[in-house]
Amino acid sequence: MKNNKEVVQSFAMIMQFGINMLVPILACTLFGAWLGEKLTISWLAIPFFVIGALAGMRNVFLFARRIYQPAKHADKNHSSNIEEKEQADVKKTE
Repeated sequence: MKNNKEVVQSFAMIMQFGINMLVPILACTLFGAWLGEKLTISWLAIPFFVIGALAGMRNVFLFARRIYQPAKHADKNHSSNIEEKEQADVKKTE
């Protein structure tokens, strides 16, 4: 059962990466195409696609950083908790 939970969490994280990348690309491209039709500039979707791709890469980078940092802090907290427990055990035995 625990393994199943990890698989679902991993799948959700992969889906979130995809959504973080695709939504800005699609939104900017559609807005650029709509604006291009209104202004009669047919190539206007291309720069908006690039802007969307850059925004998507930024979103993925921030999401990955947010995932990585709590694990980094948890390891530090975990090791300091172990050290505190060991020190408390030493004090009890003295």
